Amino acid sequence: MKAGTGSGRSSKIRWTWFDFVNSALLVCLMVVTLYPFVNMAAVSLNQAVDTTLGSNFIWPRAFTLYNYEVILKDSIIYHAFVISVLRTLLGTVTSVFCTAMLAYTLSRPEFMLRGTISLLFVFTMYFSGGLIPVYMLIKSMGLTNSFWVYIIPGLVGAFNLIVMRSFIEGLPESLVESAKIDGTNDFGIFVRIILPLCMPAIATVSLFVAVGQWNSWFDTFLYNSSNLKLSTLQYELLKKLQSANMSIGSSATSAFLNNQNAEANQVTPTSMRAAITMLATLPILFVYPFLQKYFVKGMTLGGVKE
Repeated sequence: MKAGTGSGRSSKIRWTWFDFVNSALLVCLMVVTLYPFVNMAAVSLNQAVDTTLGSNFIWPRAFTLYNYEVILKDSIIYHAFVISVLRTLLGTVTSVFCTAMLAYTLSRPEFMLRGTISLLFVFTMYFSGGLIPVYMLIKSMGLTNSFWVYIIPGLVGAFNLIVMRSFIEGLPESLVESAKIDGTNDFGIFVRIILPLCMPAIATVSLFVAVGQWNSWFDTFLYNSSNLKLSTLQYELLKKLQSANMSIGSSATSAFLNNQNAEANQVTPTSMRAAITMLATLPILFVYPFLQKYFVKGMTLGGVKE
Protein backbone atom coordinates (compact mmCIF):
# COMPACT_ATOMS: atom_id res chain seq x y z
CA MET A 1 0.00 0.00 0.00
CA LYS A 2 2.76 2.42 0.96
CA ALA A 3 4.79 1.56 -2.11
CA GLY A 4 1.81 2.14 -4.28
CA THR A 5 1.07 5.45 -2.62
CA GLY A 6 4.66 6.60 -2.98
CA SER A 7 4.69 5.66 -6.62
CA GLY A 8 1.48 7.58 -7.18
CA ARG A 9 2.85 10.67 -5.46
CA SER A 10 6.07 10.48 -7.46
CA SER A 11 4.12 10.23 -10.68
CA LYS A 12 1.99 13.19 -9.65
CA ILE A 13 5.07 15.28 -8.86
CA ARG A 14 6.60 14.49 -12.25
CA TRP A 15 3.39 15.52 -13.99
CA THR A 16 3.28 18.78 -12.03
CA TRP A 17 6.85 19.63 -13.04
CA PHE A 18 6.02 18.82 -16.65
CA ASP A 19 3.04 21.18 -16.51
CA PHE A 20 5.19 23.89 -14.99
CA VAL A 21 7.95 23.62 -17.59
CA ASN A 22 5.46 23.30 -20.43
CA SER A 23 3.53 26.37 -19.26
CA ALA A 24 6.73 28.36 -18.82
CA LEU A 25 7.88 27.52 -22.35
CA LEU A 26 4.50 28.45 -23.80
CA VAL A 27 4.49 31.75 -21.91
CA CYS A 28 7.98 32.54 -23.22
CA LEU A 29 6.87 31.68 -26.73
CA MET A 30 3.81 33.93 -26.35
CA VAL A 31 5.96 36.83 -25.12
CA VAL A 32 8.43 36.43 -27.99
CA THR A 33 5.55 36.32 -30.47
CA LEU A 34 3.59 39.26 -29.08
CA TYR A 35 6.43 41.62 -28.21
CA PRO A 36 7.11 42.90 -31.77
CA PHE A 37 3.44 43.71 -32.25
CA VAL A 38 3.06 45.36 -28.82
CA ASN A 39 6.25 47.33 -29.38
CA MET A 40 5.02 48.47 -32.79
CA ALA A 41 1.73 49.63 -31.23
CA ALA A 42 3.62 51.54 -28.51
CA VAL A 43 5.88 53.23 -31.06
CA SER A 44 2.87 54.28 -33.13
CA LEU A 45 1.32 55.94 -30.06
CA ASN A 46 4.54 57.55 -28.88
CA GLN A 47 6.02 60.92 -29.81
CA ALA A 48 8.41 60.45 -32.70
CA VAL A 49 11.30 62.32 -31.09
CA ASP A 50 10.99 60.34 -27.88
CA THR A 51 11.03 57.11 -29.88
CA THR A 52 14.44 57.98 -31.30
CA LEU A 53 15.83 57.84 -27.75
CA GLY A 54 15.11 54.11 -27.65
CA SER A 55 12.35 51.95 -29.09
CA ASN A 56 12.61 48.95 -26.75
CA PHE A 57 9.43 49.53 -24.78
CA ILE A 58 5.88 48.16 -24.66
CA TRP A 59 4.08 51.26 -23.41
CA PRO A 60 4.05 54.78 -24.89
CA ARG A 61 6.33 57.01 -22.82
CA ALA A 62 4.99 60.19 -24.41
CA PHE A 63 1.50 59.35 -25.61
CA THR A 64 0.27 61.04 -28.76
CA LEU A 65 -2.09 60.41 -31.67
CA TYR A 66 -0.23 62.73 -33.98
CA ASN A 67 1.28 59.88 -35.99
CA TYR A 68 -2.21 58.72 -36.91
CA GLU A 69 -3.43 62.26 -37.49
CA VAL A 70 -0.74 62.81 -40.11
CA ILE A 71 -1.86 59.69 -41.96
CA LEU A 72 -5.61 60.12 -41.61
CA LYS A 73 -5.85 63.84 -42.34
CA ASP A 74 -5.79 63.10 -46.08
CA SER A 75 -9.31 62.39 -47.37
CA ILE A 76 -7.99 59.99 -50.02
CA ILE A 77 -7.17 57.54 -47.23
CA TYR A 78 -10.85 57.03 -46.42
CA HIS A 79 -11.79 56.46 -50.05
CA ALA A 80 -8.86 54.06 -50.44
CA PHE A 81 -10.05 52.22 -47.32
CA VAL A 82 -13.48 51.72 -48.91
CA ILE A 83 -11.87 50.39 -52.11
CA SER A 84 -9.73 47.98 -50.09
CA VAL A 85 -12.75 46.72 -48.16
CA LEU A 86 -14.75 46.25 -51.36
CA ARG A 87 -11.95 44.40 -53.16
CA THR A 88 -11.37 42.21 -50.11
CA LEU A 89 -15.04 41.27 -49.70
CA LEU A 90 -15.86 40.81 -53.38
CA GLY A 91 -12.52 39.21 -54.20
CA THR A 92 -12.81 36.74 -51.35
CA VAL A 93 -16.38 35.69 -52.13
CA THR A 94 -15.83 35.26 -55.87
CA SER A 95 -12.46 33.56 -55.48
CA VAL A 96 -13.68 31.08 -52.88
CA PHE A 97 -16.79 30.22 -54.88
CA CYS A 98 -14.90 29.73 -58.16
CA THR A 99 -12.12 27.78 -56.45
CA ALA A 100 -14.59 25.50 -54.69
CA MET A 101 -16.55 24.92 -57.90
CA LEU A 102 -13.42 24.01 -59.85
CA ALA A 103 -12.16 21.87 -56.96
CA TYR A 104 -15.40 19.90 -56.96
CA THR A 105 -15.09 19.36 -60.72
CA LEU A 106 -11.50 18.12 -60.41
CA SER A 107 -12.44 15.83 -57.52
CA ARG A 108 -14.92 13.86 -59.63
CA PRO A 109 -13.34 10.58 -60.84
CA GLU A 110 -15.50 10.55 -63.97
CA PHE A 111 -14.00 13.82 -65.22
CA MET A 112 -11.37 12.66 -67.70
CA LEU A 113 -9.28 15.85 -67.78
CA ARG A 114 -8.94 16.18 -64.02
CA GLY A 115 -5.28 15.08 -64.02
CA THR A 116 -4.26 17.34 -66.89
CA ILE A 117 -5.95 20.43 -65.51
CA SER A 118 -4.57 19.78 -62.04
CA LEU A 119 -1.08 19.47 -63.48
CA LEU A 120 -1.47 22.78 -65.31
CA PHE A 121 -2.44 24.55 -62.10
CA VAL A 122 0.45 23.00 -60.18
CA PHE A 123 2.78 24.10 -62.98
CA THR A 124 1.82 27.74 -62.34
CA MET A 125 3.04 27.39 -58.74
CA TYR A 126 6.62 26.91 -59.93
CA PHE A 127 6.80 28.80 -63.22
CA SER A 128 5.51 32.23 -64.20
CA GLY A 129 5.40 34.13 -67.46
CA GLY A 130 7.01 37.17 -65.87
CA LEU A 131 5.88 40.69 -65.13
CA ILE A 132 5.83 42.06 -68.68
CA PRO A 133 3.75 39.23 -70.25
CA VAL A 134 1.30 39.43 -67.36
CA TYR A 135 0.99 43.19 -67.77
CA MET A 136 0.43 42.82 -71.52
CA LEU A 137 -2.23 40.19 -70.87
CA ILE A 138 -4.05 42.38 -68.34
CA LYS A 139 -3.88 45.35 -70.71
CA SER A 140 -5.17 43.33 -73.67
CA MET A 141 -8.14 42.24 -71.56
CA GLY A 142 -9.00 45.88 -70.88
CA LEU A 143 -8.58 45.56 -67.13
CA THR A 144 -6.20 48.48 -66.60
CA ASN A 145 -7.78 51.49 -64.85
CA SER A 146 -10.57 49.17 -63.77
CA PHE A 147 -11.75 47.84 -60.43
CA TRP A 148 -12.04 44.34 -61.90
CA VAL A 149 -8.27 44.04 -62.17
CA TYR A 150 -8.41 43.36 -58.42
CA ILE A 151 -10.93 40.53 -58.84
CA ILE A 152 -10.59 38.60 -62.11
CA PRO A 153 -6.84 37.73 -62.15
CA GLY A 154 -7.07 36.13 -58.71
CA LEU A 155 -10.26 34.15 -59.09
CA VAL A 156 -8.51 30.78 -58.73
CA GLY A 157 -5.25 30.13 -56.90
CA ALA A 158 -3.36 26.86 -57.35
CA PHE A 159 -2.59 26.30 -53.66
CA ASN A 160 -6.15 27.12 -52.59
CA LEU A 161 -7.43 24.78 -55.27
CA ILE A 162 -5.32 21.91 -53.93
CA VAL A 163 -6.52 22.48 -50.36
CA MET A 164 -10.16 22.62 -51.43
CA ARG A 165 -9.94 19.61 -53.75
CA SER A 166 -8.23 17.48 -51.08
CA PHE A 167 -10.97 18.35 -48.61
CA ILE A 168 -13.76 17.51 -51.06
CA GLU A 169 -12.15 14.20 -51.98
CA GLY A 170 -12.31 13.24 -48.30
CA LEU A 171 -16.10 13.61 -48.19
CA PRO A 172 -18.24 10.45 -48.39
CA GLU A 173 -18.98 9.54 -52.00
CA SER A 174 -22.34 8.12 -50.93
CA LEU A 175 -23.69 11.65 -50.43
CA VAL A 176 -23.13 12.51 -54.08
CA GLU A 177 -24.50 9.19 -55.28
CA SER A 178 -27.65 9.58 -53.18
CA ALA A 179 -28.24 13.06 -54.56
CA LYS A 180 -27.83 11.82 -58.13
CA ILE A 181 -30.36 9.06 -57.49
CA ASP A 182 -32.80 11.73 -56.36
CA GLY A 183 -32.29 13.55 -59.66
CA THR A 184 -30.11 16.42 -58.46
CA ASN A 185 -27.73 17.81 -61.07
CA ASP A 186 -24.05 18.52 -60.43
CA PHE A 187 -24.54 22.21 -59.67
CA GLY A 188 -27.30 21.39 -57.21
CA ILE A 189 -25.06 18.83 -55.51
CA PHE A 190 -22.28 21.38 -55.29
CA VAL A 191 -24.46 24.12 -53.79
CA ARG A 192 -26.67 22.02 -51.49
CA ILE A 193 -24.27 19.32 -50.31
CA ILE A 194 -20.63 20.10 -51.01
CA LEU A 195 -20.51 23.76 -49.97
CA PRO A 196 -22.18 23.28 -46.55
CA LEU A 197 -19.82 20.41 -45.75
CA CYS A 198 -16.74 22.39 -46.83
CA MET A 199 -17.02 25.21 -44.31
CA PRO A 200 -13.64 24.46 -42.65
CA ALA A 201 -11.87 24.48 -46.03
CA ILE A 202 -13.84 27.53 -47.15
CA ALA A 203 -12.85 29.41 -43.99
CA THR A 204 -9.21 28.47 -44.53
CA VAL A 205 -9.14 29.58 -48.16
CA SER A 206 -11.16 32.70 -47.31
CA LEU A 207 -8.53 33.75 -44.80
CA PHE A 208 -5.73 33.23 -47.34
CA VAL A 209 -7.54 35.20 -50.03
CA ALA A 210 -8.73 37.98 -47.72
CA VAL A 211 -5.24 38.59 -46.32
CA GLY A 212 -3.79 38.61 -49.84
CA GLN A 213 -6.42 41.04 -51.12
CA TRP A 214 -6.12 43.35 -48.13
CA ASN A 215 -2.33 43.53 -48.22
CA SER A 216 -2.01 43.83 -51.99
CA TRP A 217 -0.64 47.08 -53.36
CA PHE A 218 1.54 46.11 -56.32
CA ASP A 219 -1.41 45.56 -58.68
CA THR A 220 -2.65 49.05 -57.81
CA PHE A 221 0.80 50.44 -58.62
CA LEU A 222 0.92 48.61 -61.97
CA TYR A 223 -2.60 49.03 -63.29
CA ASN A 224 -4.40 51.83 -61.40
CA SER A 225 -1.70 54.20 -60.13
CA SER A 226 -3.00 57.01 -62.34
CA ASN A 227 -6.57 56.68 -61.07
CA LEU A 228 -6.98 57.95 -57.50
CA LYS A 229 -10.59 56.71 -57.41
CA LEU A 230 -9.32 53.11 -57.59
CA SER A 231 -6.37 53.50 -55.25
CA THR A 232 -6.23 51.09 -52.31
CA LEU A 233 -5.34 51.70 -48.69
CA GLN A 234 -2.08 49.78 -48.82
CA TYR A 235 -0.86 51.76 -51.82
CA GLU A 236 -1.74 55.10 -50.23
CA LEU A 237 -0.01 54.10 -47.00
CA LEU A 238 3.05 53.08 -49.00
CA LYS A 239 3.13 56.48 -50.70
CA LYS A 240 2.90 58.23 -47.36
CA LEU A 241 5.77 56.18 -45.98
CA GLN A 242 7.92 56.97 -49.02
CA SER A 243 7.04 60.64 -48.70
CA ALA A 244 8.01 60.60 -45.03
CA ASN A 245 11.35 58.97 -45.81
CA MET A 246 12.16 61.68 -48.34
CA SER A 247 10.86 64.78 -46.56
CA ILE A 248 11.78 64.15 -42.93
CA GLY A 249 15.34 65.11 -42.19
CA SER A 250 17.00 68.47 -42.19
CA SER A 251 13.64 70.26 -42.30
CA ALA A 252 12.55 68.49 -39.12
CA THR A 253 15.85 69.33 -37.41
CA SER A 254 15.51 73.01 -38.21
CA ALA A 255 11.94 72.95 -36.94
CA PHE A 256 13.11 71.57 -33.61
CA LEU A 257 15.62 74.41 -33.27
CA ASN A 258 13.08 77.11 -34.11
CA ASN A 259 10.13 75.92 -32.08
CA GLN A 260 10.24 74.47 -28.59
CA ASN A 261 6.85 72.76 -29.06
CA ALA A 262 7.73 71.32 -32.45
CA GLU A 263 8.90 68.03 -31.00
CA ALA A 264 5.34 67.08 -30.14
CA ASN A 265 4.21 67.70 -33.73
CA GLN A 266 6.82 65.83 -35.72
CA VAL A 267 6.91 62.42 -37.31
CA THR A 268 9.80 60.21 -38.34
CA PRO A 269 9.96 57.28 -40.74
CA THR A 270 9.99 54.96 -37.71
CA SER A 271 6.82 56.42 -36.20
CA MET A 272 5.10 56.54 -39.59
CA ARG A 273 6.06 52.94 -40.30
CA ALA A 274 4.64 51.83 -36.95
CA ALA A 275 1.35 53.69 -37.42
CA ILE A 276 0.97 52.40 -40.98
CA THR A 277 1.66 48.84 -39.84
CA MET A 278 -1.05 49.09 -37.19
CA LEU A 279 -3.60 50.53 -39.60
CA ALA A 280 -2.88 47.79 -42.11
CA THR A 281 -2.86 44.93 -39.58
CA LEU A 282 -5.76 45.60 -37.21
CA PRO A 283 -8.63 44.81 -39.63
CA ILE A 284 -7.25 41.33 -40.34
CA LEU A 285 -6.59 40.72 -36.63
CA PHE A 286 -10.25 41.39 -35.89
CA VAL A 287 -11.35 38.87 -38.53
CA TYR A 288 -8.92 36.07 -37.71
CA PRO A 289 -10.43 34.97 -34.31
CA PHE A 290 -13.75 34.20 -36.00
CA LEU A 291 -12.05 31.95 -38.57
CA GLN A 292 -9.37 30.35 -36.38
CA LYS A 293 -11.48 27.33 -35.41
CA TYR A 294 -12.31 26.51 -39.02
CA PHE A 295 -8.81 27.45 -40.19
CA VAL A 296 -7.08 24.75 -38.10
CA LYS A 297 -9.62 22.10 -39.04
CA GLY A 298 -9.56 23.02 -42.72
CA MET A 299 -5.77 22.88 -42.96
CA THR A 300 -5.69 19.52 -41.19
CA LEU A 301 -8.38 17.84 -43.25
CA GLY A 302 -7.45 19.58 -46.50
CA GLY A 303 -3.76 18.80 -46.28
CA VAL A 304 -3.83 15.23 -44.86
CA LYS A 305 -6.06 12.63 -46.43
CA GLU A 306 -6.97 9.30 -44.91
